[in-house]
Amino acid sequence: MKLSLQEQLLKSGLVSAAQAKSVKSDKRKQTQQQRKNKVEAVDEAKELAQKAQAAKIERDRKLNQLRQQQDEQKQLAAQIKQIIELNRLPKDAEGLAYNFTDNNKVKRLYVSGAMRDQIAEGRLAIVKLEQQYEVVSAEVARKIQLRDAASVIVYNEQNKSADMVDDAYAEYQVPDDLIW
Repeated sequence: MKLSLQEQLLKSGLVSAAQAKSVKSDKRKQTQQQRKNKVEAVDEAKELAQKAQAAKIERDRKLNQLRQQQDEQKQLAAQIKQIIELNRLPKDAEGLAYNFTDNNKVKRLYVSGAMRDQIAEGRLAIVKLEQQYEVVSAEVARKIQLRDAASVIVYNEQNKSADMVDDAYAEYQVPDDLIW
């Protein structure tokens, strides 16, 4: 049979019988007083354990939130990469150079003359795929811009309302035989 701690201390001689008796009576008085006053004993060990558990739960929640954000960023990057790869237009190495800036550095992309004009008009856009630049249509650029605006490098959105306001002579007909 196992001995209680009190009995073990008595047996080893670390505590006298009088000390053990006084501790036992103090404990009994304390429990009676608690029952009489209907006061729960404050268990510091339980409180510390609960605080530690709450802190651990909070830390785990923050870590999970961080992991979810990282997973979402990876998914967005994968979606952007897939959209660009499926919708990129072929570049022309023998074509005209189109200069643009990326992070305050001038970059150059060789495209055909028609593509260059369409980029300037806003019907095509230049997007960044990892370390390369690709040409995509304006609709695709809008989709990419919704996911990550930093991936769209050049997108000249057409501002039709500004064109109509600025053109004071829009209502006048231009004659066909006018030579400049």
